Amino acid sequence: MKPVSHSVYYCAMVVAFGAFILGLDAALISGTIKFVSQEFALTDMQVGAMVSAPGLAVLFALMITGYICDRIGRKKTLIGISFIYIFSAIASTFAPNYETLIIARFIGGLAFTSLSVAAMYIGEIAPSKIRGKLVTIVQVSIVVGFSAAYFINYGVLLLSQSDMAWVSAIALDTQTWRWMLGVEIVPAIVWFALLFTIPKSPRWLIMKGQEEEAKDIIAQFDHDLSPEEEVAQVKTSLKVDPASNSFFASFKALFSTKLRKAVIVALTIAIVQQATGINAILFYAPTVFEQIGVGTDAAFLNAVVVGVVGVAFTIVAIFLIDKVGRRPLLMSGLILASVSLFICHIGFKQASYQLSAEQISEISQSHDISGIEHLADKTFDTDIAFKAALKQTMSEAELRAAESVLLQNAISIDVVVVMTGIMLFIVAFHYSLGPILWVLFSEIFPTGVRGVAIPVFAFISSMVSYFVQQFFPWLLNNIGAADVFMFYAISGVVGFVFLYKLLPETKHKTIEQIEAELVAS
Repeated sequence: MKPVSHSVYYCAMVVAFGAFILGLDAALISGTIKFVSQEFALTDMQVGAMVSAPGLAVLFALMITGYICDRIGRKKTLIGISFIYIFSAIASTFAPNYETLIIARFIGGLAFTSLSVAAMYIGEIAPSKIRGKLVTIVQVSIVVGFSAAYFINYGVLLLSQSDMAWVSAIALDTQTWRWMLGVEIVPAIVWFALLFTIPKSPRWLIMKGQEEEAKDIIAQFDHDLSPEEEVAQVKTSLKVDPASNSFFASFKALFSTKLRKAVIVALTIAIVQQATGINAILFYAPTVFEQIGVGTDAAFLNAVVVGVVGVAFTIVAIFLIDKVGRRPLLMSGLILASVSLFICHIGFKQASYQLSAEQISEISQSHDISGIEHLADKTFDTDIAFKAALKQTMSEAELRAAESVLLQNAISIDVVVVMTGIMLFIVAFHYSLGPILWVLFSEIFPTGVRGVAIPVFAFISSMVSYFVQQFFPWLLNNIGAADVFMFYAISGVVGFVFLYKLLPETKHKTIEQIEAELVAS
């Protein structure tokens, strides 16, 4: 019996909805940092651990994702991932203490493998002429999730400050951060239900010898070749690469000479995408904007702008990726990202910090702090020196609670320069590094090793992301914003040099054609 007919666009959008939930999960936490830090009296490293817990968990999950995908299939793996999102969202929302919150977020991080599995699935069902566009939907979903989270955080923050009776009745004013995190529960349940409506990956079915079912599914998706020709081509690829029949043989094949070029390209993109600091800005968006002295409410609003810009330019990438190509977008994006990050470095490098006696008096009264009167009219050349002076008379908890207002009053900085740098970086990342990583991961590896290769390099990218998230609060307070942004800029330059020499163009090529170009004989 033939399966129910499916649209390739529908299937791609359903699978990519998991990336939307990941974006929600990652960005919702950014709005809770101040509230959770105050409630549980967290240190910089504890804040980093709270934000990065999913990033640590996904490292473990990715070690077995490839095996699970090849064993039970892409569809069943995604269904399991969606259930983990539901459990984590509920547990995080009702976490009674810091330790429970960390555990709940760690469990949720196991589901972050949804990105690599989604890219794998879409790459395997998509006709070559629209594969780039369809895989890019994954990145669109992420940034829409980020943007939605920033809107939600800002909306919840404004409501929590309202004097309406129902706000107090549902504890929105006292449990603000729980309402922010609780939003994720509903879309996670919706995704779980939708995943039962999509077919299995035809390439996976061919690997398992279920060719007739694979032909029925391929026939629905308007491939360039007939179902019979498509099956024959995939079977030929599998014969050429017998490693496809064994998970461990596939993993070993990644280190073979013939895959060296594909591996170097994937490794470079995996590292550079995260080493440019995108998740420091996205996961800590309000914190980053507080560093330029705009205040808490304005910081949340600017985070909303970041989300909107990210969505807009990811959509631009969808329209350009199969027309302009992967290589031009990635190369131009790396140049713009590096320049914009250097602009941020210059902006923070030129900043100075000074509090007047009147400002200190007002802040002391409104935030119930004392002992900083001796700092009146003293000028500090860096944020590090300013914060160090504050730490001599304030506890870490007191400083965290008052940091936004202290920076807002003390800093003298060209806000336009820093904001321009940040927004240009968001533009550059979302039309290049963000979506193209997943497109290339889905294209550059032979069918036989793709089930292992994508999770392996997603693991590497996630590992870099974890370190960025974990140590960003500490680096911000111990090295300073200027030097942090300089490191990110240098990472972009290094990535450009490597990829300019190695990255081929892959648009409008079948996976087998790309394999012939990248894989040495």
